[in-house]
Amino acid sequence: MSGPATWQGHVDVLFVTGMRERLLELRRTLHAEPELAFEEHRTAQRLHDALSALGAPAIERVAGTGLVARIPGRDRGAPIVAVRGDIDALPIQEQTGLAYASRVPGLMHACGHDVHATWAIGAAALLLAHPAEGDVVVLLQPAEETGSGAARMIEAGALDGVAMIFGGHVDRQFRVGQIVADAGPLAASTDTFEIVLTGRGAHAARPHEAADPVVAAATMITTLQQVVARRMNPAEAGVITVGTIHAGFAANVIPETATMTGTIRAVRAETRALLKRELARVVAGIATTHDIATSVTFDEGTPPLVNSAQATTYARQAVTTLLGAEALAPLGLLNLAGEDFAHYLEHIPGCFLRIGAREEGGEPTPAHSPRFVAAEESIFVGAAVLAATAREASAALRAAR
Repeated sequence: MSGPATWQGHVDVLFVTGMRERLLELRRTLHAEPELAFEEHRTAQRLHDALSALGAPAIERVAGTGLVARIPGRDRGAPIVAVRGDIDALPIQEQTGLAYASRVPGLMHACGHDVHATWAIGAAALLLAHPAEGDVVVLLQPAEETGSGAARMIEAGALDGVAMIFGGHVDRQFRVGQIVADAGPLAASTDTFEIVLTGRGAHAARPHEAADPVVAAATMITTLQQVVARRMNPAEAGVITVGTIHAGFAANVIPETATMTGTIRAVRAETRALLKRELARVVAGIATTHDIATSVTFDEGTPPLVNSAQATTYARQAVTTLLGAEALAPLGLLNLAGEDFAHYLEHIPGCFLRIGAREEGGEPTPAHSPRFVAAEESIFVGAAVLAATAREASAALRAAR
C-alpha cells in the first residue's frame, strides 16, 4: 500500500510555491463558515474568487449557488471532460475542537465537502498549469446532501458537450494516499416511501368492532423484510427499512389510521424497481387481509451510482501513473448510502472515487459524525488525482474519436 513518503514525493512537487498555503486557507475558511443546500452564497463567492485568482478564463454561476469553470485544453476541438466538487454542509453541531471549527451554530462540514470544493480548485490550478488535451469543465455543485444539486446542475446545462465526468469523496476508512477506483456499483439509490393505513377505530376492549391499522402495520413491517430475503436475488444488495410509524393517541383506543415511512436502497435499476413493486404488492395484500384501505407513495431519490468500466480504466491508469499501483485500494464492503453524482452518470459515463482522508495513526471516523474531519493532505492528493484523471481521459477520448 502507498505510504506517506510515496504519495508525498509524487504530489507535493505539483503545487507551486504558495499554492499549498492558499488551498489550506481556503479549506479552513470554508470549514469555519458552512452553509446548507442552496444557501451556499458566501461559499460560492469564495470559490469564484479563488478561480478568478488562478486566472480561470470562463466562470459561470448556475443552479443558484453552483459554479462552472471551463479550463482550456491544448486542442479546443477535443472531447470535453468534467470534474466535480460539491460544496454544501450539514445541520450538525461540530465537536472536533479544530482551531478552524464551524463558527455557525448547528452547521458543520461533516461530510468533507469543504475538502471536495478545495481540491476542485486545486485540480483547476493544476490543469491551468498543465492543460489536458481537451477542455476540462470544473463543476462546483450545491445541495449534494439533499440529493437535488446534481439534477439542478444538469438542468442548467453544466453537462452540455461533456463526454465523461469524474468526482471523488473523502473517506476516513482509507489512509491518505489510498484511492478506490472500482467499476460497477459504488452507492445505492435513495427512494423513500409513505404508507397510510385507514381502518375503523373502536374501543381497545372491543377489537372485533375495529379494522385495526396498527396490527396491519405490524404485519407489513415484518413481511416487508421477506421481500429482501425471498424476492430479491441474494447476490444483489438492497434494503427496505421502515423508519417511522405513527398511530393512535390513547392506550385504550384502536385508532382509525396509521402511517409508516421508510427507505428503499438498491445498487441496480432492476433491483430498485423490484423492491418498489414488491412493497406495493405486499401492502395491498395485507390491506385486503385486514379489511383496511391503504395508499403508498414513493419519493424518488438519487439513482444507484454505477461507475463505467471505461472511465474507471482511465482513473486507475491515472492513479497508477501518479502514485503507483499500490495506491489503488478495493472498496471492500459496498456502500448503500446515496450520492447524487449518480445523476451525472445517468447522462454520461464517469467514475466516482473514494479518496483516503485518514492521517497516519488516525481513527476511521464515519462521515456525518460531529467529530468528522478529513486530513488536510487529502486536499492535495484529491486535486492531483482528479487533474491526472482528467488528462488521462481527455487524451484517450481524443485518440479514440
